[in-house]
Amino acid sequence: MNQFDDIRPYRDSEVPDVLARLIADPEFIDLLLSRRAPLLMRFMPWIMKPIARPLLRRHLRHLTRHVETVVDFQDHIKVGLQNVLDKTTDGYSFGGLDQLDPDKSYLFISNHRDIALDPAMVNLALHTVDQETVRIAIGDNLLSKPFASDLMRVNRSFIVKRSVEGRREKLEALKNLSAYIRFSVAEDNASCWIAQAEGRAKDGFDRTDTALLKMLTLSKSKQQAFGEAIGQLQLMPVSLSYEYDPCIIEKSRELYAAEQGETYLKAEFEDLDSIQKGLLGYKGRVQVNFGDPIGSHFETPEDLAQEIDRQIYALYQIFPTNIIAWQTQAERDNAVVEQLKQQWPEEDWIAAEAKFNEHLQTVPAEHRLLVIDAYAKPVENQLDLQQQPPVVGSLINEDATVC
Repeated sequence: MNQFDDIRPYRDSEVPDVLARLIADPEFIDLLLSRRAPLLMRFMPWIMKPIARPLLRRHLRHLTRHVETVVDFQDHIKVGLQNVLDKTTDGYSFGGLDQLDPDKSYLFISNHRDIALDPAMVNLALHTVDQETVRIAIGDNLLSKPFASDLMRVNRSFIVKRSVEGRREKLEALKNLSAYIRFSVAEDNASCWIAQAEGRAKDGFDRTDTALLKMLTLSKSKQQAFGEAIGQLQLMPVSLSYEYDPCIIEKSRELYAAEQGETYLKAEFEDLDSIQKGLLGYKGRVQVNFGDPIGSHFETPEDLAQEIDRQIYALYQIFPTNIIAWQTQAERDNAVVEQLKQQWPEEDWIAAEAKFNEHLQTVPAEHRLLVIDAYAKPVENQLDLQQQPPVVGSLINEDATVC
């Protein structure tokens, strides 16, 4: 067996068999039906399943009849994603793409707000400049069902084994993951995407986990210094900003449970529900900004994490929702508020505030302060950053591509 066979994405030669396996999987078909007709599947499954299963399978076979490669599959995904974004956003933009060398591969490391949409938006940005899509790091906690693993791996995802038990086994899994990422970027000329920390930043505080950066160097040679090993990965920070978070209620529920000292237990398909809500829920405006490539001059994981955070905070697009939330928290200096609002000189601030307050009303009352804090945190991060040495480049990329 190849060293990476148990974690790598599927190859083109495997795509037809994977699609056939997905279409034949009754659990996968029932999951799709439950999303399309939840009430009928809940109250009349004995009628729905015998009739709807064959019809849906026939539809999926027709839809994928020309899909023979990963690129074919992702072309379907791209068209579907663009259609969804047209309906669920008020526009999306990409900045910093001029930083990318078409002849190089990168390890994109981004803040993490949405399970599926974050890497999908990075891929969509790369499509606009005819760059190949990324290999996506995804935790095996999302792959509890065989169909979930097939679906992710056919979309160029590779597996992060978080559920491995035993210290030695965990270390071996991390070494293999590190080696796969290094092989992809440095040898196979294939870019990868990974989140800056495990799990979404539910509190709005984007922070890079130094353990992740240490993992990236587990595959370095004994002679290599930390900085040299990182330099080989062509690491590039990416900052993703969503004006409205479709999963904010679910995130605040987890935060509230932790605040109350309770253990939050997810339902069986809660992560899949979050993926669906993230894709189909309203997001307002969306911005994806690519940063500066990081070289080999950072000697420790702590220094590197600080630089990644600096770029992500600086490049984060502050939206009116963030400014309104920050202003709601406490009495603020009017001069600072006006400075922030200048990022949106054409904004109707009365309408924006009314819209944000309406959004808050959808959140349980006991969770609202947590939601306000989550929306306000990026403003705090940028203001804190201004007290530090100057940021290279502007807070908002001037070359943004608007869609």
